[in-house]
Amino acid sequence: MPPDAKKRPSIEVRNPNVPGYSHKVDAIRYEAMKKALLKVLPKKPPGLSQTEVRKAVVPHLPEDEFPGGAKADWWSKCVQLDLEAQGVVRRGDSKPLRWHRTR
Repeated sequence: MPPDAKKRPSIEVRNPNVPGYSHKVDAIRYEAMKKALLKVLPKKPPGLSQTEVRKAVVPHLPEDEFPGGAKADWWSKCVQLDLEAQGVVRRGDSKPLRWHRTR
């Protein structure tokens, strides 16, 4: 963890699979991933699988926050779950699971 990591702003995230659960994460990385995720997710079903999302977001991430796409897998899932809890992203019924934007 960088020495200044504790000085960075944080944001609370939720998980739709665990009602009532929340935790705080780095707000700068969250916002960068949110922007990338909303850019790549289609507005209509069937959407993208988790594997497709993870590959698609990397070119849209700032290199200084995600050098070489580092930690993009974890962050894409974290932000996807939070956006799903907010109703911004919807999970389809197909297998593998696929996600799309609701707005």
